[in-house]
Amino acid sequence: MINYSFSIYDLEYFLLILTRISCFVFIAPFFSMNKTPRTLRVGLSFFTSLLLYQALTPAEGVAYSTLLEYALMVIKEALTGLLIGFSATICTSIVNFAGSIADMEIGLSMVTLMDPTSREATSITGVLYQYVLTLMMVASGMYRYLFGALADSFVLIPVSGAVFRGDSLLSIMVEFLGDYVMIGFRIVLPVFCVTLLLNAVLGVLAKVSPQLNMFAVGIQLKVLVGLSIFTLTASMLPGVADFIFEEMKRMINSFVGVME
Repeated sequence: MINYSFSIYDLEYFLLILTRISCFVFIAPFFSMNKTPRTLRVGLSFFTSLLLYQALTPAEGVAYSTLLEYALMVIKEALTGLLIGFSATICTSIVNFAGSIADMEIGLSMVTLMDPTSREATSITGVLYQYVLTLMMVASGMYRYLFGALADSFVLIPVSGAVFRGDSLLSIMVEFLGDYVMIGFRIVLPVFCVTLLLNAVLGVLAKVSPQLNMFAVGIQLKVLVGLSIFTLTASMLPGVADFIFEEMKRMINSFVGVME
């Protein structure tokens, strides 16, 4: 006969694990999308916490004497899960930055759609890149890496053992902003270079044939050339996903490292 009995201490320890995992699922890419059912998120968080609870040994630091101390441990676990998920989510915003630049260059900056991850209006190219990135995340099994990193975080950062270092987190974010701009421009570089050459050609034609309305002609040419470049560079999108995933891994490792 199976024994389902457990102590209050076991329940409290399980709830701390559940807090970190549920906060991670709430903000992590792919899992936090609007089309992901809430019941799936709850069930995924609960059963993942149950599996980790069976594998982890209760930490001695979980002991507390007042309700306020336990509430502080819950807040600490929630912040840990949110920061780990946030470190992965901010990397997906790179494609929105690249899409905004591309749409501004080809004349589609006024066309906006709802981003499935950030739940905000973004450019149509940014949404296209976001869906491709999500598809690559599923096809490459990147979501398994995210949960694996979350499970490993309990080894590096025991329950109620996180130490938040504001200076280190700030330096990591400043370094990420540099990578944010660099990777974004590398993604949109083909469109940027072609539209730059097109603007130069239109400028020469405007001097040669002043009677032509280069403004009206240029708008149509930019859209046509931009869509053609998107079609020709579609094979480069897996490489774009690799850039994002490598940055995502580096950010997760950095955030977990400063909370050890």
